[in-house]
Amino acid sequence: MNDSSWGAPPQARQAGYWGAAERGPVQGAAPAGPAYDAPEAQQTRPMPIVPDVPAYGGDQDDDRGAARLSGPLFRDRPPQTRPYDTPQARPSEAAPQNPEPMPDASQPAPQPQKKNAGRDLGAAIGVGIGLGTVIIASLFVVKALFVGVVAVAVVVGLWELTKRLDERKGIKAPLVPLALGGAAMVVAGYVRGAEGAWVSMALTALAVLVWRMTEPPEGYLKDVTAGVFAAFYVPFLATFVAMMLTAEDGAFRVLTFLLLTVVSDTGAYAVGWRFGKHKLAPRISPGKTREGLLGAVSFAMVAGALCMEFLIDDGSWWQGLLLGLAVAASATLGDLGESMIKRDLGIKDMGTLLPGHGGIMDRLDSLLPTAPVVWLLLVLFVGSG
Repeated sequence: MNDSSWGAPPQARQAGYWGAAERGPVQGAAPAGPAYDAPEAQQTRPMPIVPDVPAYGGDQDDDRGAARLSGPLFRDRPPQTRPYDTPQARPSEAAPQNPEPMPDASQPAPQPQKKNAGRDLGAAIGVGIGLGTVIIASLFVVKALFVGVVAVAVVVGLWELTKRLDERKGIKAPLVPLALGGAAMVVAGYVRGAEGAWVSMALTALAVLVWRMTEPPEGYLKDVTAGVFAAFYVPFLATFVAMMLTAEDGAFRVLTFLLLTVVSDTGAYAVGWRFGKHKLAPRISPGKTREGLLGAVSFAMVAGALCMEFLIDDGSWWQGLLLGLAVAASATLGDLGESMIKRDLGIKDMGTLLPGHGGIMDRLDSLLPTAPVVWLLLVLFVGSG
């Protein structure tokens, strides 16, 4: 092979090699035959000289030394030639090693996801209206009937709480003394006031201690501790609702308590869902935001001023502002408190009795700690009545 032919254009070099093939075999070349004719004819086509730039990236670069050993430098044939006239012709420089797939132009761009309310709003509104109707009807028709509604809610709440404790933690708080003592506690608070509520609370705690003695001692301490906690958390706090009812305008006091708590929760939910960006307590309740808390405070203060001005005897609008602020704070803390319990238990809802809401305890979480706050402030503002 004449090295001067490499200075000629590719067409001339190609013609030269084909001419050499026609003139006959070159001395020292491989003998003609089926094992050499066809491959050598294809290999003698002009191919570009491959520079030392690696042709592949990534893990394939580990094999480039072996590729050079079997390349044209060690064969009696012209090296391959490629026109590297433009930068796009160099695959290792023009294309990334892991190119991302191009988006399909025929597919529309993904639409931004809308915020999800996180529950069935239709069912939640329907259940809320039904519960409100029962509560209002019993509240203004027969007070004793409303006390019965509170007692039933307490018993169901205790059942949900003790069931979850048993399922998730293996804690067996005795339900029978809790249910009987809880219902009696609500009735005692309505009949005998704070004194009756405290006495019933003490007797219920004692009944829990004694009832648990009928079973093996393993786990006794945690079971009775959970039982006393449940007695305080659900029925004792609920007795303040019954004590509000004993006043002359007791029905309107209870209505004010319910309205402010519901308005606070609604304001927090609506404002937080629409404008919430800054988490309030992400480790306890990731859905709650600071904007939602501001919404709860604003809504509750306005509702409190209206309720104290038009529903409560001798009430004033500025007292309603303070009452609304206190309700927003206690309702939020109560909601966070139950969220802490549910997070410790590893559950989302305490029950499934109320579609769109969860269980009874999921509706009592804000009401229970708010009841003593409203009872105390109303007594300070307008007396026990």
